[in-house]
Amino acid sequence: MSETRTRAHVFVSGRVQGVYYRANTEEAAGEFGVDGWVRNLDDGRVEAVFEGPEDAVEAMVEWCNEGSPRAAVEDVSVEYGDPEGEDGFRIRY
Repeated sequence: MSETRTRAHVFVSGRVQGVYYRANTEEAAGEFGVDGWVRNLDDGRVEAVFEGPEDAVEAMVEWCNEGSPRAAVEDVSVEYGDPEGEDGFRIRY
């Protein structure tokens, strides 16, 4: 049985830096079984890429709306596209 893979490029704004958002994203990605990365941006947002089965990627996008327990997410913007071959999940610095 083949699974359709997709890619989501996500930008999260609000109080999402200094609240373990990246670490919690990495943990959630492991639980949902998606590949990709997450990093802080200089403008205060968090950027992430998720690749994997469509349902798992969508679950991660939904997760981003809450994020870490100390986060206060204001907005999540998402662009979907074709997978680019991400392997594993990591925090980028």
